[in-house]
Amino acid sequence: MQTFIASVVVFGMLIFFHELGHFLVAKRVGIMVHEFSLGFGPKVFGFHRGETRYNLRLLPLGGFVRMAGMDPNEQEDEGIPIEKTFNHKTAMQRAAVIIAGPLMNFILAAVLFAAILMLQGVPSTTTVVGEVIAGSPAEKAGLQIGDQIKAVNNTTVENWEQLVAETNKNAGQPLHLIVLRDNKEISLEVNTVKDETGQYKMGIRPTMVRQNPFSALAEGVTYTVQITGLIIAFIGQMFTQQVPADLGGPVRVVSEIGKAAEFGVFQVMQLAAFLSINLGLFNLFPIPALDGSRVLFLLWEKISGRPVEPSKESFIHLIGFGLLLLLMIVITYNDIVSLMFGDR
Repeated sequence: MQTFIASVVVFGMLIFFHELGHFLVAKRVGIMVHEFSLGFGPKVFGFHRGETRYNLRLLPLGGFVRMAGMDPNEQEDEGIPIEKTFNHKTAMQRAAVIIAGPLMNFILAAVLFAAILMLQGVPSTTTVVGEVIAGSPAEKAGLQIGDQIKAVNNTTVENWEQLVAETNKNAGQPLHLIVLRDNKEISLEVNTVKDETGQYKMGIRPTMVRQNPFSALAEGVTYTVQITGLIIAFIGQMFTQQVPADLGGPVRVVSEIGKAAEFGVFQVMQLAAFLSINLGLFNLFPIPALDGSRVLFLLWEKISGRPVEPSKESFIHLIGFGLLLLLMIVITYNDIVSLMFGDR
């Protein structure tokens, strides 16, 4: 149930903000929006406000913003002023509407990172213990929150990085710690355990330092840009076969969300930010049926002075959608096999 709730919240948030980007810019440039919907299929709940119908639909697999005139086959006999239809806006205005969806995903990621930095904070570089994990060797040895570790096996440690290095240098061996507590130095013997990454740990975490909103937002933007760059670099390495292809679909994403939920809300927020970046970036790829390809068609219209024939563009997007659907089926199958039988 925890995985289901977390997945619905994360997917809903990513979809909502993506479609909100399209919606807000469409409104800003004067396009009439018939419908703003989260999900597909039968309507679960809805209300009408102004010229727009807002709906929540049964299948939480996406969403859409239905604008006047966006469908080239739509009949223009509904009494809608022609200047309020999508296809009669300038190419750059239409491109702005389309780009706004992926852009909103990048903004959401930056805001989520900023929220984490403000509410949870970032690890301090000092050797002051911020948390002692229940049942860990550190708890059994008597380490307490607020203790400052001064030395490990007679080696002075001045920051958390040095503390981690000294802990791993004595992998699997009991550690002799010099700890400053209430201005008094005490000695403790602490064992270590190997975690899933192969590192040896005693079961403590550093203190967390919360950031103010301005520095947190600046850091959130920086993280978003850095992660976007890393994803692009990884994709490039996949195409050049420097690293194996590693694609995951909804099944794998739900699995990862479930794992993150076990560690708390901040881990889920961090994963949601990462997924939001991926969604924004993926939608900007020049693949038919995605936002990126629609922007390419509009750029061609801007350069050539005439649009691509609507029927041809629709056919190209239909083919692209079919190929994407086929790819998603293959990825989902691989995810299910991997989850059931493990990697082979």
